[in-house]
Amino acid sequence: MTLEAILAALHLLAILTFVVFLSSQAALCRIEWLNAAVVERLGRLDVIYAVAAVLMIASGIARVVWGVKGPSWYMSQPLFHVKMTLVVAMAVLSFWPSIAFRRWRHDLRATGALPQAAEVARVRRLVMVQSHVLPVVAIIAVFWTRGW
Repeated sequence: MTLEAILAALHLLAILTFVVFLSSQAALCRIEWLNAAVVERLGRLDVIYAVAAVLMIASGIARVVWGVKGPSWYMSQPLFHVKMTLVVAMAVLSFWPSIAFRRWRHDLRATGALPQAAEVARVRRLVMVQSHVLPVVAIIAVFWTRGW
């Protein structure tokens, strides 16, 4: 049971860290607030966000593999597959903002130029989609772990 508690705690810590840095990206990625300092900060936030995402996925896999319920229980749950599909969709969606944040920082350092408003709006939309999918993942997890 100690291993199960440790794995659950690590997973929860990774999820909360992920939420904090996704929320920070959503808050800062708006054209009216964008300046050189924000572009630099978005790049740093994205690195921490990516590390938290990797830790969240790794700790989730560890719970499946080494947790008390075992892989066969997880794989037999339809909502587990829905949850994983949404997590993969979020991961795919996160590539475009990450690439944009790096490009913005590179362009800022090279030319001093800030991104265009339309591009900021597109990137913000992707960050917001992730921000709105994440609570759905949490709700699915709650129902699924309670045998729904």
